[in-house]
Amino acid sequence: MTAETSQTLDRGLRVLKLLADTDHGLTVTELSNKLGVNRTVVYRLLATLEQHALVRRDLGGRARVGLGVLRLGRQVHPLVREAALPALRSLAEDIGATAHLTLVDGSDALAVAVVEPTWTDYHVAYRAGFRHPLDRGAAGRAILSARATADPSHPGYTLTHGELEAGASGAAAPLVGVSGVEGSVGVVMLTDAVPERVGPRVLDAAREVADALR
Repeated sequence: MTAETSQTLDRGLRVLKLLADTDHGLTVTELSNKLGVNRTVVYRLLATLEQHALVRRDLGGRARVGLGVLRLGRQVHPLVREAALPALRSLAEDIGATAHLTLVDGSDALAVAVVEPTWTDYHVAYRAGFRHPLDRGAAGRAILSARATADPSHPGYTLTHGELEAGASGAAAPLVGVSGVEGSVGVVMLTDAVPERVGPRVLDAAREVADALR
């Protein structure tokens, strides 16, 4: 630190860097220990960063990087979509269903990239910008499942039916190993049951997207 720098800003940036380096977030106590400051200081830093959507806290009190970090750089969000599009396009064409990349935004799941198949007679209309609670729909449930699993390096896939749209089923798998980003890759289709091969195919696509975002 020098006379020209701000200690508070420095600490806030260090909080963001610490959170970006963990997939599971950090508690106030953990941040306090890592920063070498008392918990009151950490609470104030988090509250300020949360107001700007740079940090979010889950129901368990763990702090994570917020999507406001993406909004700081206008080109970052398009780059995320661009990186994911090849895997999503391949998934949509292979399965014949609408494929999507979904990220956590507060307590919601937010679709940031969507690709529809070109060869089907009909498919589910699903648009980028669509949001829904994390505990509804395959995309959000896959993310919650990854949070709860004891071994996030070996995720499974999640299947749902009729939770977001009557008659539609979904399959999704979480992104793994992408620092500072919580999300999932999935498909939504008009069917009563998801075909057996779809789950493993979605898992493969999630790995492809994660690799592209690293």
